[in-house]
Amino acid sequence: MTTAAVLLAAGLGTRFDGPTPKLLAPFRGRRVVDWAVAAAVDAALDETIVVTGTVPARDLHLPGAVTVVHNAEPGDGQASSVQVALAHARTVGHSAVVVGLADQPLVLAEAWRRVAAERSRAIAVATYGGRRGNPVRLAADVWPMLPATGDAAGRAVMAEHPELVVAVPCPGDPADIDTVEDLARWSRIVSSPATGPRHN
Repeated sequence: MTTAAVLLAAGLGTRFDGPTPKLLAPFRGRRVVDWAVAAAVDAALDETIVVTGTVPARDLHLPGAVTVVHNAEPGDGQASSVQVALAHARTVGHSAVVVGLADQPLVLAEAWRRVAAERSRAIAVATYGGRRGNPVRLAADVWPMLPATGDAAGRAVMAEHPELVVAVPCPGDPADIDTVEDLARWSRIVSSPATGPRHN
C-alpha cells in the first residue's frame, strides 16, 4: 500500500493582484509555493505529485524528486486538479493520496505525515484548533465519489458521508494566501505549533 502527496498548484489566483502570480510571491524569505512544496516533500510519502496549471512548471522551480502533472483546464476548479492527480495515482497503483494546496505555506510536513498515517477511515482530514483544513487523505475507495469539476473536491464527499471521515489534529496553520492583503498579513505573523500565530 502506497500513498502519494498531492499538491494542487493549478489555480487561477484571480483574487491576487500583485506583480507576480501568488505562488511566486515572496513570503518569509522564500516564495509561497516553495514553503508548500518543501512541506509535502519533507513528509517523505511514497511520491510527491504537483498539479500545475496557470503557472508553468518551469517557473515553479520544483525539485527533481517531484512528479509534475498538468491540468489543462484549471478553470474547472480544484476538483479537476484532483482528478488529474488521481489519474496518475491510479496508473502508479497508489492506494491513497494526501491532498494539500500550494497557496498554504504554513501547513507543515508533520501535518502531511499525521494525515497520511491515519488509516482508520477512508478520509482523514487535518484539523487546526478543531477546524478542518488541509491536507486531506483520500483512500482509493472514495476516489469514484469525488466530483470532476468545481472547488468542493473532497468537501462534498465529507459532507455527504461523515461516517467516512476522521479528524487528525495537526500543528501549523492552514491559512490561504488568496490576496495581496493576505500575503502582507501573514508575513507579519509568526506561527508556532506551540503558541499559535503571533504578530512580529
